[in-house]
Amino acid sequence: MNCHTGSEPWNHAAALFIRMNVFVQERHIAIADEFDDNDTPEMIYAVCYADDETPVATGRFQTIDATTMRPGRIATLKEYRGQHLGAQIIAALETVGREKGFKSSLIHSELTAQKFYEKQGYHVVSDIYEEEGVPCVNVEKTL
Repeated sequence: MNCHTGSEPWNHAAALFIRMNVFVQERHIAIADEFDDNDTPEMIYAVCYADDETPVATGRFQTIDATTMRPGRIATLKEYRGQHLGAQIIAALETVGREKGFKSSLIHSELTAQKFYEKQGYHVVSDIYEEEGVPCVNVEKTL
């Protein structure tokens, strides 16, 4: 498994392919909600590739403020789940954050993913709230 982080058009397309499969087709999130104004050509995506060419897991790097980054849209194709690819994506995005001088990472976590993020060193910093009808909490980690 090879993971790449960058904003090249081919990596961008790979990230969107995974998100289309996971969020739009599998989870039935409206396409207009899934693909937003943050999906610009400059957006940095981490993508893991099976056999160095099949995109199977992704996440995107966002900036909240001068010291806080936000990994988001973490997704793995169904047939590749359970291989710790989400953890690799988070680690790759955190590496970018550290390189850019960010001090913390904040994630909007669905309750079903909270334990996953806690295993990555995050801790809950909010009450439960709903985002697009899904119960969530904010989790944060010092980089």
